[in-house]
Amino acid sequence: MGERGSHRFWVYFSPGCIVWLLSECIHSVSLLHSSRQSCPLVSPVVELNVGGELYTTTVSTLRKVPGSKLAEMFSSSTKACLDAEGRFFIDRPGTYFGPVLDYLRSEQLPTQHIPEVYREAQFYEIKPLVKLLEDTPQIFGEQVARKQFLLRVPAYSENLELMVRLARAEAVAARSSTVLVCVVRTEEEAAQCAEALRIFEFEKKSVVKFGPWKAAPQVKDLLDCVKMDIAAQGYQIYCVHDIYLHHLHGAWGAKGTNENMKFMLPAIM
Repeated sequence: MGERGSHRFWVYFSPGCIVWLLSECIHSVSLLHSSRQSCPLVSPVVELNVGGELYTTTVSTLRKVPGSKLAEMFSSSTKACLDAEGRFFIDRPGTYFGPVLDYLRSEQLPTQHIPEVYREAQFYEIKPLVKLLEDTPQIFGEQVARKQFLLRVPAYSENLELMVRLARAEAVAARSSTVLVCVVRTEEEAAQCAEALRIFEFEKKSVVKFGPWKAAPQVKDLLDCVKMDIAAQGYQIYCVHDIYLHHLHGAWGAKGTNENMKFMLPAIM
């Protein structure tokens, strides 16, 4: 007997009916269990091992920026990489992941290690954070303004590739190679270096020329860019002033505004 509101109702079960209801209940529980196994629920709280640094956060935080690598990493269709303790493992510098996570949690911008956090934000493709960091003085000066400058240096990327090709070709029989880099800022300096470059080419020396360009940065600024970009490709660089070339320039009336440096690049085999 049961009650619903002010009405009473009676239900009669025969033994066969009770058995049938029990079997239906068991079948329903079995279907529910199998459906849960086929569609496992992701825990809202996750533990991360980022380069040995441990973090605890939520899936919703990691998915906060659609299209980012973190959002894709913790989507249902992506196969996760786990460490020995079952934590999600990300093979990146863990020290600078904390500021990235703080931004995802509360949109808090980092105040320290800005260039390093910027690189991690770029790697994880967190575009809103990348844009905000590019507006900071540290990144604007070091990254954005630098890119704008290099766009005004003719064939900069092509010359970098040429340096690497020459270095690898010369290092076939040795562990290192030497590439002479000539940087000229003005058309006048380029004319003064022309004869010296012809001599080096005749002597079959590897020479790569950068410039001239029409922008404010000086020769040292461009050389710093070259060193940074070559080192980013995994090469160790040893810079030596080429005194012989300076002497040649002095004989031809160069005013010392152009620099020439020698780069030692151990080849990556």
